[in-house]
Amino acid sequence: MTMQHPAARGGYRRGRFDNFSETASNVTASPFFYVVCLLLIAGFVVIHFAGAAAHWLIFVGDLMTAVNLLLLALLKNSERRAEHALQHKLDAIAAALLEQHEGRGREAHEDLKKAIRIERQL
Repeated sequence: MTMQHPAARGGYRRGRFDNFSETASNVTASPFFYVVCLLLIAGFVVIHFAGAAAHWLIFVGDLMTAVNLLLLALLKNSERRAEHALQHKLDAIAAALLEQHEGRGREAHEDLKKAIRIERQL
C-alpha cells in the first residue's frame, strides 16, 4: 500500500482504481443516483415503520454505512486527482508568466501547452 498522492502513483497513467473512481464520480453526480439514494432511504423508513425485526434494521443501516464509506473513498480519489491537475496547471501558468516577464526561452510555454489537458491523463 502506498501513501502517495493518487495522481503521483505510476506517473501520468491512470490505473484501474483511478478509472473506476472517475466512473463512480460521474455516476454519483447523476440524477439517477440521487433517486436511487432516495429510494434506499425510503426503504429504510418503510422497514422501520413496518415493525420489521431489529436484525433487518441493523442490516439495512449497515448496508447504507458501507455504501457511504465506499463512495467516500472513490470520490476522494477523484477529487485528489482533479486537485493535482489544477495545481499542475497553475504552476505551468505561473512559470510561463515569469518566463515571459523575464524574456527568457519558451520552455515554460511548452509545459503550459502540455498542462492544458492534463486532467484527461490523471
